[in-house]
Amino acid sequence: MTDESDQHQVLIVTGMSGAGRSTVANALEDLGWYVVDNLPPQMLKPLVDLSRRAGDKLPKIAAVVDVRGGEFFLDLRDIVQTLRGGRELRMLFLEATDAALVRRFEQVRRPHPLQGDGTLLDGITAERERMVEIREASDIIIDTSELNIHQLATKVTEEFSATDAPGVRVTLMSFGFKYGLPTDVDMVADMRFLPNPFWSPELRPFNGQDKVVSDYVLAQEGAAEFVEQYARALAPVLAGYQRENKRHATIAIGCTGGMHRSVAVAEELAERLRHLPGVAVNVKHRDLGRE
Repeated sequence: MTDESDQHQVLIVTGMSGAGRSTVANALEDLGWYVVDNLPPQMLKPLVDLSRRAGDKLPKIAAVVDVRGGEFFLDLRDIVQTLRGGRELRMLFLEATDAALVRRFEQVRRPHPLQGDGTLLDGITAERERMVEIREASDIIIDTSELNIHQLATKVTEEFSATDAPGVRVTLMSFGFKYGLPTDVDMVADMRFLPNPFWSPELRPFNGQDKVVSDYVLAQEGAAEFVEQYARALAPVLAGYQRENKRHATIAIGCTGGMHRSVAVAEELAERLRHLPGVAVNVKHRDLGRE
C-alpha cells in the first residue's frame, strides 16, 4: 500500500454519534493523517482542492463530518458523489447498536445531539434515520458495538497504515543523573555500574559517540551483556506497545554526566532495536555538550 493512491488520500469519517469518531480521528493522526474535525460538508470541496494543490505536503487528509453540522449535514451524500473521481476519496461509517450507544452516552453523561426534549433513544433513532443513505454510500463500515477504544484504534491502524509504517517510534535518550531525571519517559536504565571514562585523562575530552570511548565502555564487564539482555527484554514490550496502539515510547539511558557511558550504550542499543519488526528508533543525547 505504498503506491501513488496510498500517498494521496482523502477520507471522510462519519457515522453514529458515540460510535467512536474521536478514537478514529486520534488513531489517524497517529498514522500521520491531517485530521479536520466537525467539518461542514460544504467545506469538503475546498479541503480536497487544498490537498491537491499542497501535493506531498498534505498527502492524507481525514475529515470528520457528522450531525453536529445541523442542516448542512443533509447534503453530505450528494457532495461526496460529486467529489469522487480523480482522487482517492473514501468514506468510513462507524456503526453501533442502540444499546451500546445508550450505554456510552450514559457513561459520559452527555445528551445526544438530536435528543432535544426526548430521550437518548429518541435522539439515536432520529440520527439513524438520517444516516441511512450515508451508510449505504460508505466504502467502509465498522461496527464498534463490541470494541473498546484500543481495539477500534487497532482496526483503524490495520486498515489505513502503510505496510512500511512503523508500529512504534522509540526515542532512546541519554542523560546525566546530575542534571536530573528526564520527564515523560517510559523506562529508565542506569549505566553507573560501569567504570566512568571521565576519570581517564585520555578519554575525558571525548564522548560516547567517539569510537575510542564507545569501544572502552562496551568492553567493560557487564556492558555487552546488559545491551544484549536489555534489547531482548524490550522486544516483547515494544511488540505489546504496538498491539495496544502505543505509538511512541521514550527509553532513557543515564550515567553521571550524560556524556560517555549513557551515550555509548544508547547508540549501541539503538542498533539492536532497529532490527525489531515495526520499530523505528531515534537517538537523542540530552546532556551531551554540557560543561
